[in-house]
Amino acid sequence: MVRMDAAAFGVLLLFGGVPAAVAQGGDADLVKRGEYLVTAGDCVACHTAPGGKPFAGNYVLNTPIGKIRTPNLTPDKETGLGNWTEDEFARAMHEGITKDGSYLYPAFPFAWYTKVTRDDVKAIFAYLRSLEPVNEVRKPSEIPFPFNIRTALVTWRTAFFTPGEFKPDPNASAEVNRGGYLVEGLGHCGMCHNENKIVGNSGLAGKLGGGVIDGWYAPNITPDGHQGIGGWSDDQVVTYLKTGSAPGNQPGVAAGPMRQTIEESLSRMTDADLKAMVAYLRTQKAKEAYKVKDVQAFDQVGAPGAGTYLSYCSSCHKPDGQGVPGAIPALAGNTSVQSEGPETVLRVILGGLSAQNGYAPMPAVGTGMTDTQIADVADYIRNSWGNRAPVITERGIVATARKQTETMLSGTAPCAEIAQPEIAKAIEVAGAAEALKDLHPEQFIPRVGELLPKVKASAAGAKDDDIVNGLVTAFCKAGRNSPLYEKGGWHAAIGSFGSIVYSQLKNPEKRADAAAPIRPTPN
Repeated sequence: MVRMDAAAFGVLLLFGGVPAAVAQGGDADLVKRGEYLVTAGDCVACHTAPGGKPFAGNYVLNTPIGKIRTPNLTPDKETGLGNWTEDEFARAMHEGITKDGSYLYPAFPFAWYTKVTRDDVKAIFAYLRSLEPVNEVRKPSEIPFPFNIRTALVTWRTAFFTPGEFKPDPNASAEVNRGGYLVEGLGHCGMCHNENKIVGNSGLAGKLGGGVIDGWYAPNITPDGHQGIGGWSDDQVVTYLKTGSAPGNQPGVAAGPMRQTIEESLSRMTDADLKAMVAYLRTQKAKEAYKVKDVQAFDQVGAPGAGTYLSYCSSCHKPDGQGVPGAIPALAGNTSVQSEGPETVLRVILGGLSAQNGYAPMPAVGTGMTDTQIADVADYIRNSWGNRAPVITERGIVATARKQTETMLSGTAPCAEIAQPEIAKAIEVAGAAEALKDLHPEQFIPRVGELLPKVKASAAGAKDDDIVNGLVTAFCKAGRNSPLYEKGGWHAAIGSFGSIVYSQLKNPEKRADAAAPIRPTPN
């Protein structure tokens, strides 16, 4: 279910060499069905480079064998699928063999796509042929010897790849079989959630029991009650897949690759298909990535992370880890927090989270912490309030996570772009670019109080999350390089600004007081 993000390998619809063939009309219903199937596979994610055109490729996948750039899936004759036939495309999907007859790397999940029916492959191809052609030459991949010798892939194929379309279980319901088709086929959930990724969908892969992918931890999604979805209701799982969060402590909030997968793919699927996927997951064998009784003893009394938690985290997540319903996710009882690997917890502490599903944005608090503090507080969170998870024994994992974490909130990535045109226009009309320039921290509250009514009036009906994230992005563009924030740190400034926007948006009765005239502050 979790798609690999910008530095991962995995959600390629086609991982072949050079492509081709322009769409020639085609049946509208077939194209429409293909569009849904491509969405279910989240193909756009790995075939769209940052700032590039959709499906034009050149997205860099950092795989264990090197950097691989994805191919162009548009019907451009020179650089895309324009000269591919449907049979050639089907062979790539079902057999992992590209147009010129060479083997495809298992980073392309053909071990899952082999299960997709030929009729669905036909629809996918019809949709891709209907796209506007984009002339985008595929840049060379960076794969060192001996991994660049594709003939060596025959060993992997012999050991781990079994071609063949999905076969329904005659003893299972139609809903479970539909879910199995999606999970094991286009959804290729095991590509991230299996323990061992390199062996594809084989039985040796620790099926759906959770594992590390590109510096994030894709959690256990088997029916295990402690680490998996066993403690979630069906409605909670479906709501989580649609929105990235759900009522109750168990699900938490989606972050990293999973959040992007939800936004681009799962949220656009039908409720019936999401329910079917959940029904299928319920039939899988519950797996424990680790046993609670075997977890290293954790002394909560006087634990090193307790003080750090109280200083950095308790004001929002509360001393008991319960958070604030509908505003701050609970940490107590959160299955994602208790995953075998701490990678996702570390990445969230270091990179923060933007507003989503009514929840407040989380500042990148870890930017101002030492690696030791982060490790200690992660252990504390994962082993308090009834939580149980392995403590961090390899402290170098925090330094690695710090290097991998690049976000606007932490100041390690450029300012984002506002995704919603109506929000961008409203913020422009409100004069935010000038109003947020060289803004002293003590001016945050009144200035936000002035801007919010203008933005809401210009973008009537816009989601609160989008307004919060839009104004935070505008603040980044206006103040990223301001010396006013050097002392406290950029991460603290943008985090504070985001919290103020969220608070005033959720408490409009306080906005009038906040919007009192601002007196100039001496420089």
